Amino acid sequence: MNLLPTETLAAPDIHWASISPVIVVLAGAVLAILVESFAPTKTRRPIVIGVSLLTTLVALVTLVARWLVVLDAPVSVGEYVEDSLTVATQFLLVLVAFFAFMVMAERTSVGDGAFAAQPSDRPGSHDEELSDRKNYQRSEMFPLALFSLAGMMVFPAANSFVTLFVALEVMSLPLYVLAATARRRRQLSQEAALKYFILGAFASGFMLMGSAFLYGFSGSLTISQVATALPGTTGMDWLALAGVFMVCVGLLFKIGAAPFHAWTPDVYTGAPTPVTGFMAAAVKVAAFAALLRFYQVVAALLQWDLLAVLLGVAALTMCVGTFAGLLQKDIKRMLAYSSIAHAGFVLLGVLSLTHGASGHVIFYLAGYGFATVGAFGIISLVRGVNENGEATGEVTDITRWAGIGRTNPLIASAMLVFLLSFAGIPLTSGFIGKFLIFSDAFTAGMGWFVALALLCSAVTAFFYFRVVRLMFFTESTGDVEVVQSEGFSTVTVVLCACATIILGVFPNVILSLLDKVVILLP
Repeated sequence: MNLLPTETLAAPDIHWASISPVIVVLAGAVLAILVESFAPTKTRRPIVIGVSLLTTLVALVTLVARWLVVLDAPVSVGEYVEDSLTVATQFLLVLVAFFAFMVMAERTSVGDGAFAAQPSDRPGSHDEELSDRKNYQRSEMFPLALFSLAGMMVFPAANSFVTLFVALEVMSLPLYVLAATARRRRQLSQEAALKYFILGAFASGFMLMGSAFLYGFSGSLTISQVATALPGTTGMDWLALAGVFMVCVGLLFKIGAAPFHAWTPDVYTGAPTPVTGFMAAAVKVAAFAALLRFYQVVAALLQWDLLAVLLGVAALTMCVGTFAGLLQKDIKRMLAYSSIAHAGFVLLGVLSLTHGASGHVIFYLAGYGFATVGAFGIISLVRGVNENGEATGEVTDITRWAGIGRTNPLIASAMLVFLLSFAGIPLTSGFIGKFLIFSDAFTAGMGWFVALALLCSAVTAFFYFRVVRLMFFTESTGDVEVVQSEGFSTVTVVLCACATIILGVFPNVILSLLDKVVILLP
């Protein structure tokens, strides 16, 4: 029998330094799981919290070092691209995650926190009652959030449809679980997780089908090679157009753009409030960064066919978020529709393709992310009061927020800062972000859409200031209080409020750094 000669396969060239921030986060997640599994019950939770916060801080230091490197020499490691867009986005993601983890760690003076004592307990069962009575609290939400963060960090760096899909699932699957872990209204929380999972599966299906079409068109699963094949391949334009549009649909679902937004209000309402803040801020940053890369590398080559459709999506998103938000009486649903409107605004920046637009999009997302985490951190502290004067669950009915500005001016003032930023009022990060995005869109010839965005921005200010009026100019109902924080949420709210103001008053330092954000093209 003749044996064929064996070929020596070369080991893959892995640029470990480029993926070191992701490795740090994944290592922290694995370490947190080991602590959760083997540490004593009394010390388990504080150790997991410490590991999670330390992991994000180490990742931030690593990303600062990588930023200095990529400014001189961007790195493309096959299916992973490390350029200034990747590093800037990852830095923002880790910073937002640090603040979100602080809010997740909060248990307040009541000692309950936002998460179920044991999420595996059936709602209303004897097991759940026993877990609550023993004041038991699991901490697996932190390693789950770290795994999700790792997926988010890979998402904007993906140069392959396989990597893009794997990053999407690593980002999304932990969030499906986290959305079902609320301490109160658990059936609503589990319903929200199920909706998120089912609709997320449809989005993943669109992305996979689009990737298959583009593979059939180009013969490659690498995004940069698809971009190279687009100008030189004739006769299959419809296949490329369908593939690009389907991938965009998958990304538009993650940013909550209409008509792919149906999951947003229900999931934001049902999920634990700290998880809602994490999703609303971090997922949008990751998805918009991935959309920036995909649009500028691939979709922009077909913009004559796609631009009108995507501008229609942006206009519909702004209108749905604005006018549906006017009707909301629940503050979490109101902020959900607000996030939809903001997604429409940012889409204009993505589609503008002007010089510096990528950095301006990241600046907008930074201001939005800090304000969002801070706002949901405040919501987690506003509680109802029963007839015995004991604090109960979160109060999300907007009308019951009356008088908070008089009973707790510090928290109400911070909420005011966040709402002013959402509305785009001067001296806040929201104003600078909207000015930059709308200027880029106007420069790109989207004047009518900028006019619509300005109109929607003015209308959204109505429901933001309705909350302000209730907090500061309406008498308290007496059945609501702001519970005392352990310190985690208070520090987070103060830091986010300061960041919102600093980015609005002194934006030049950050903008000068973000002006260096570029996307590595094939």
